[in-house]
Amino acid sequence: MLNRLRCTGLLSKVICLERNSATGTAALVSAAGADSIVRVRKNKKMEKSTIGFFVLVLTIVQISNSLVEGLESTQIYDYTKYHPMDEFGLQNPEGKEKKVIWMDCGIHAREWIAPAFCQWFVKEIVTSYKTNKKLEQMLQNLDVYVTPVINVDGYMYTWVNTNTRIWRKSRSTPPSGNSCLGVDLNRNFNANWGTVGVSFDSCANTYCGKEAGSEPEATAVMDFVGKMVKKTLCFLTIHSAGQLILLPYGHPQISAPNYDELVSVGKAAAAEMKKLHGMGYTVGTSPQILYPNSGSSRDWARLVGIPFSYTFELRDKGEFSFLLPEDQIKPACEEAYAGALSIITYVHDKAFNSGAIPSAAVSGVAMVMLSSFMVVFLTTGVLL
Repeated sequence: MLNRLRCTGLLSKVICLERNSATGTAALVSAAGADSIVRVRKNKKMEKSTIGFFVLVLTIVQISNSLVEGLESTQIYDYTKYHPMDEFGLQNPEGKEKKVIWMDCGIHAREWIAPAFCQWFVKEIVTSYKTNKKLEQMLQNLDVYVTPVINVDGYMYTWVNTNTRIWRKSRSTPPSGNSCLGVDLNRNFNANWGTVGVSFDSCANTYCGKEAGSEPEATAVMDFVGKMVKKTLCFLTIHSAGQLILLPYGHPQISAPNYDELVSVGKAAAAEMKKLHGMGYTVGTSPQILYPNSGSSRDWARLVGIPFSYTFELRDKGEFSFLLPEDQIKPACEEAYAGALSIITYVHDKAFNSGAIPSAAVSGVAMVMLSSFMVVFLTTGVLL
């Protein structure tokens, strides 16, 4: 059985995405809850680009029975409190500003292999950088932000019993006059929101919310990452299932300005993944190899100017889907790590060896589509 999220022995300076279900707000704060993210970054131990690795741990301040049935109404869930965490970081030897890599997992509640991988990723980085000169070099130049679970409310709901196991959405309060809880957080980002591959029925699995950024989880990520856009090289968001590497955009009429490069880098990652256990991963945009969609975090990242943005859909191709057996957790994480490291290595080397990172965020067609509005309801296929 996959364990609940634990961040063992990673960091003492942990930044948390604090989700308050009572007020419907979320913010990125320090683990202690007293300092803002700005004050955390100004801590003496974190000056001059000293930290190479952050774990952004989402916490729930309080959950009411009306939001997550079967859990205590006053229980506090703080994933940082269970284990002491040692600080980890590398300094840039030349004192230069470090670039940023973002990774998040668990935006869809039922995709348990995703949070497992985020933990695996952190473990691999922390335990291998001292003996891996290339990795050590990259961490001197990069700050890596990892959020093991974006959708904390929904994720915890899937642990209640077997009837809740395949819940997908968040657990936010339904619209007035409706009893269906939750929003598909990966349809709520400000990226061609509501134009394709969504539903405006709050009972649907692809309900995109009342407006772009209506959900605190999505807003917290956009606010936090948005402040680092100019120095962020890569945005990785981890899902399951299907064994896919998806690149922008989810809308079939929009193409990323560096589409060819995104495909090439994605295929190189897929090749590295296949070397480990023989599992093939297909690379392409969502309309090409899955289905059209809008409002995803991946598309938002590319639209705001992050040059490399990918969704990983981990194992498998349908036999077990979201109920991946325990014996597949480790190999799935191993191959995903190889793919992520391949992409991170590429963007690092491009930035620090040539400096040629594309700055154009949106093509002319994409800008037009941002102001258009159309709705396409998808009724077939497995939603990821």
